[in-house]
Amino acid sequence: MSAENKTRQNKQYIFGPVPSRRLGRSLGVDIVPFKLCPLDCVYCQLGRTTDKVVVRKDYAPIDEVINELKQRLGEGIEADFITISGSGEPTLHSRLGELIDRIRTISKIPVAILTNSVLFDDESVRSDCCRADVVLPSLDAADQQTFERINRPCGNISIENVISGLCEFRNQFQGRIWLEVFIVDGINTAPRQIANLRAAIERIRPDKVQLNTAVRPTADFNIAKVTRDRLEQIASNFGDRAEVVADFTAVHIDKHMTRSSEDILEMLRRRPCSLDDICHGLAMPPNEVIKLIEILRDRGLVEVVETAGVLFFRTCPTPPIK
Repeated sequence: MSAENKTRQNKQYIFGPVPSRRLGRSLGVDIVPFKLCPLDCVYCQLGRTTDKVVVRKDYAPIDEVINELKQRLGEGIEADFITISGSGEPTLHSRLGELIDRIRTISKIPVAILTNSVLFDDESVRSDCCRADVVLPSLDAADQQTFERINRPCGNISIENVISGLCEFRNQFQGRIWLEVFIVDGINTAPRQIANLRAAIERIRPDKVQLNTAVRPTADFNIAKVTRDRLEQIASNFGDRAEVVADFTAVHIDKHMTRSSEDILEMLRRRPCSLDDICHGLAMPPNEVIKLIEILRDRGLVEVVETAGVLFFRTCPTPPIK
């Protein structure tokens, strides 16, 4: 068997459920290779983008994705959403619409899409995303200079095209749009930049505007989170639809499900997580999570990093060969 076939055979497309501040318990569907994205955002929790692309392709075999999803659903998991997201930009997958249609044939759980919005000037992307229940696009800037500084786009992507594409999508989409704005102090917080964002949001007309900031390790080490008070003040500029996305505080424990260190590792491959994140996402008590984390650390697969006084676990960049 070739190395490529081995990699594909071992690929896992379904992960979680993971805790989401916006979607509750989110069962993830990962259909694009790691860090394949049109952007290289300074705040990305997965690190720097390794392959900036804008071309749509069939990046994951839909049959395998659906079969794996069937298996996970058959385990009796609880999820608020099936979320197409993962470690790359999901709208790059050319069969996204077909995937959503097939998900609907096997589950009644609502389907959500997390996207950076860059490809919404493409009619085929808008058509595919219209099949979802909720679309969560992002918009961190409304002027080209700030867009390039915070999102570091591939090639000559125009922020006006992104905004216009979102406006067209709003006109077509009958579901809910929850627009995320990631606030980075000193990059997109000037009054002029906030005013530009407000004007763009008024054009897009999302159902919600959700403000976020750096609470996990980021691609650039000098990115600091904005205080809640500051986020609330910024949110007041965007009207009644705007809210600050809150952290999880409660942890639900499911005593009837058995989890392994591999479940935790799969979760951490998608993003760094705190102890509470893992407990909530996998419905595990803290003592069990700690035991499995120590196993992964002893194997050199997981490391600990501190951000704003909170400890996060993440996969090691290059696991040692043993």
